Amino acid sequence: VQLQASGGGLVQAGGSLRLSCAASENINIIPITGWYRQIQGKQRELVALFSNLGSTEYADSVKGRFAISRDNAKNTVYLQMNVLKPEDTAVYYCYAYTTRGVVWGQGTLVTVSS
Repeated sequence: VQLQASGGGLVQAGGSLRLSCAASENINIIPITGWYRQIQGKQRELVALFSNLGSTEYADSVKGRFAISRDNAKNTVYLQMNVLKPEDTAVYYCYAYTTRGVVWGQGTLVTVSS
């Protein structure tokens, strides 16, 4: 499977962005999809995950502000990011845990200005 991320950009603090991750294959058969991010100078960290059983997991730092969802008909995973903070500035990576292993999409840069 290949993942194509989009939707990053520059936004002011308090604003919103929606990231999209389009998968090249049927997303229904991918056990887990989600998003990680890498803040400059730090390790890549989990942001949100969505399992094909319908459960979700979020990093504590984004709970209540970010929401992950999937559109199975479009084979796309979304990350709705609200009340963005400057500390959310990072490269966001789409992620899939498939039966054949882990797949990463290319990153999309999100910059939040204060």
